[in-house]
Amino acid sequence: MIIKLLQSLLITLPLLWLGCSKNETQNRSKPQTEVGVYTLSAQSVTLTRELPGRTKATLSSEIRPQVGGIIQARLFDEGSLVKKDTVLYKIDPSSYQAAFDEAKAALKNAEATLESTRLKSERYADLVKIEGVSKQDAEDAKAAYLQAVASVDEKNAALQSAQINLEYTKIKAPISGRIGTSSVSVGALVSASQTTALSTIRTLDPIYVDLTQSSTQLLKLRALLAQQGIKKGSTKLVLNLEDGSRYAYEGTLQFQEIAVDESTGTVTLRATFPNPEGILLPGMYVRALMDEAVNETALLVPQQGVQRDPKGNATVFIVTSDNKIETRVVTTERAMDDMWLISSGLAVGDRVVVEGSNKVHAGDSVKAVDVTTSLGKAQ
Repeated sequence: MIIKLLQSLLITLPLLWLGCSKNETQNRSKPQTEVGVYTLSAQSVTLTRELPGRTKATLSSEIRPQVGGIIQARLFDEGSLVKKDTVLYKIDPSSYQAAFDEAKAALKNAEATLESTRLKSERYADLVKIEGVSKQDAEDAKAAYLQAVASVDEKNAALQSAQINLEYTKIKAPISGRIGTSSVSVGALVSASQTTALSTIRTLDPIYVDLTQSSTQLLKLRALLAQQGIKKGSTKLVLNLEDGSRYAYEGTLQFQEIAVDESTGTVTLRATFPNPEGILLPGMYVRALMDEAVNETALLVPQQGVQRDPKGNATVFIVTSDNKIETRVVTTERAMDDMWLISSGLAVGDRVVVEGSNKVHAGDSVKAVDVTTSLGKAQ
């Protein structure tokens, strides 16, 4: 029995030795997994933000009559461009012309009376010196002259008022711009106290775009600008229209409202855009791209190199200096085309695995190959 057991051991041990030797040889000859890596370098990138907004006329004026009467004529085409001081409507001037003529005649009568009382006052002033008239008569003559002066001033003011009312029968454009539809036609009766506008003129070139930004975004931007390597962005904006097309002209940011809207928690920013073709009309919904800041030391990682762990944290695989895989938790600030802007967790020179990450695990030895495609070209 013992002899058979020894014979069995003598046969098994060489076989076991041969198997172990074979496995060691296979392990030594097993090739390293090849992964594509993207080496991080500091880049200067422009941080943009898209903000919603609506267009608004730079000037808007409702046309209302300042005197009452019958509309005699409408002298413009609806929807056309009109210049400042162009006559838009004519009101029947008959009664106002008569009032003007009456005021003019009253002024002439007052001026004639003034001349008569002036001469009498001067004559009595000379006579009272030689006791040709009583002192009382001289004082009465002077008082009559002063009353005549006041009467002339009164009649002159009445004439000016009548002239203004007569001029108001020609309803003129207070501003230059595009005029809308007319709410009245020839023959309509209008009054100075009416609430309905005859029409509205809007100046559309240039045109305002009122944008809204949340107060939270505003605070984040201020904190960002306080960081080293961050510069303030440009005041230039580009516009995307409702149909998705890009507006041909750049705009300029004018100012930011100094208060937050309590109902929406937003701040209004106003920009001005050229509008020579009249493409932008008041009330249009648009989206503006604004350059918030310039990050001169930005770290960008291709999006395919970033995964999420079970807790939802953003992670990347790093190839260390000894070609081992290491897992890093990173903070992704924002997406920029096909890249993530990384605010923490990585440094210049780190090699991020962007190809073959599904074939490796932390601690594996790998062969790193630089990715030479167009990855990382920030817009």
